[in-house]
Amino acid sequence: MRLTSRSHFNEDSISSDKCKVIEGYSPGLVGRIVEMHATYYSDFANFDAVFETTVARGLSDFIPRINRAQNFICYAVNRNKVVGSIAIDGEDLEGNIAHLRWFIVDEEARGTGVGKEMFLKAINFCDDNGFEEIHLWTFKGLDAARKMYEKFGFVLTEEYLGDQWGKQVLEQKFVRILPPS
Repeated sequence: MRLTSRSHFNEDSISSDKCKVIEGYSPGLVGRIVEMHATYYSDFANFDAVFETTVARGLSDFIPRINRAQNFICYAVNRNKVVGSIAIDGEDLEGNIAHLRWFIVDEEARGTGVGKEMFLKAINFCDDNGFEEIHLWTFKGLDAARKMYEKFGFVLTEEYLGDQWGKQVLEQKFVRILPPS
């Protein structure tokens, strides 16, 4: 899908009837987001404590700033359990650039549409707040996520070997430029 206008994506077409998406902070959210990341990436990429503590440190720096207008977080709940998350940090990159972070959907919620719903909420937040660009960092091999990024206008702009997560991987930077109004 090529984005040509600044209008909202159609969130009505999303079906995630088993999960509820909630915006804002809730007690226990940080721990659950860290747990989902640590568990998934340990299995997927053999990441260890370095990755888990890096995620925890980033979240613990972000959450005290969550009520500022340029920041956003939402999460998905199924049967009182957090099963997904996404955040926009509008403060850690300069030049009116939003940083998409901590996007994950737990195995039990994959395929329900809740990941797409959260992703759309994050993109619409950025568009509504006039961010000129959205940046996200990931690494090669997360093909399903990459498909979604590209579907919503993100373009791969950099690839490099890096070890910030405690293991060397081919890191990737994706950028989405705000469509013209």
